[in-house]
Amino acid sequence: MKTKKHNPKPEKPSIAVDIIIFVINDNELKILLIKRGSKTFKGRWALPGGRVDKDEALKDAAARELEEETGLKNIYLEQLYTFGAPFRDPRGRVISIAYFALINQKPKLFPATDAADAQWFVVKKLPRLAFDHEIIISTAVERLRWKLEYTNIVANFLPKYFTLSELQDVYEIILGKKIDKRNFRKKLLSLNLIQSTRKKKQGVTYRPPQLWRFVTSKHIILNKRDLVF
Repeated sequence: MKTKKHNPKPEKPSIAVDIIIFVINDNELKILLIKRGSKTFKGRWALPGGRVDKDEALKDAAARELEEETGLKNIYLEQLYTFGAPFRDPRGRVISIAYFALINQKPKLFPATDAADAQWFVVKKLPRLAFDHEIIISTAVERLRWKLEYTNIVANFLPKYFTLSELQDVYEIILGKKIDKRNFRKKLLSLNLIQSTRKKKQGVTYRPPQLWRFVTSKHIILNKRDLVF
């Protein structure tokens, strides 16, 4: 019986991180992409990211890449999934751990040295992407929508004070559908995730609506999918 021969010196895979940075702007869910300046997939758009340093924790690498591209620190960052298809990178075996970040406004960008440009793109209208980043982005959007159903993750897209209409707009933009106003407010208020303030929205020509805030900025996981609309 023949046995399968193994390469005595197998290639050691490289470990990388890719970052999906979500923001809501102009009533659209957008992500940050960079135009690659290096030889591999030169001119194509890709997620910001890079190799993990030898003595660096994965989340630290993701936070570093995020800060290098946007200047942002201490924002919501969550591990998404590990992508390790054998030929996802033509340069060699690369295993990527993807993270997604949520921000409430578009920051000033600082493209890394291997990037020719950096721009925000509407999730529904993405350009041709490098590597397997289309799959990574699709997975991230699905996870984001799923987490809306049982967490307060939506708080990361909003300022400290907001109206109920602004909160509903965020849900509708991410989910890609309209939600019944009465049902939405009934569910949100029953879970005690938000609380009313004595403040009212300023600078509007109509009757100023009440401003609300989240009870806590900490990540809350509900007991079940209470926020299915």
